Amino acid sequence: MAQSQNRPPRRKKGEQARGMGVDLIGRFGKDYSMGHKGWTSPLAGPAIGPYRQATEAGGFVFLSGQLALDEAGNLIQGGVAEQTRKALERAQSLLKEGGLSLADVVKATVFLLDLKTFPEMNAVYAEFFPKDAPSRSTFQVAGLPKGGAVEIEFVARRTGS
Repeated sequence: MAQSQNRPPRRKKGEQARGMGVDLIGRFGKDYSMGHKGWTSPLAGPAIGPYRQATEAGGFVFLSGQLALDEAGNLIQGGVAEQTRKALERAQSLLKEGGLSLADVVKATVFLLDLKTFPEMNAVYAEFFPKDAPSRSTFQVAGLPKGGAVEIEFVARRTGS
């Protein structure tokens, strides 16, 4: 079968993929490099491990899971509703630091300690996304860092990218 005009040629057996881990210029002159930058926000509090709280690559911004932590990195008091609100406020802060807002979010993933608390989380979540909410997945997990009841991560897209 003939090779498609739009696909790169197949590698021969034993031949390494070109450009793995380095900047690439594609067949049609498009730059496929994976250069990325990261940031944090003082209002979001410190990361609780060796990771970036926000990373931008290829026009997308990936937020690490946000827990309901105060500026000192301590879990706030309260139930799922209060923790959801704080996690979303932290995410807003990180997005704002990068020149974005919740309106730029295209995907959310919610991790709940107990899926029975979904209605509480969902009610607060709806306040932050009153219309045009992003795609979302929600999972029950066995545990969350610092004893949290909810953790939320986002993928946002920079306008014009």
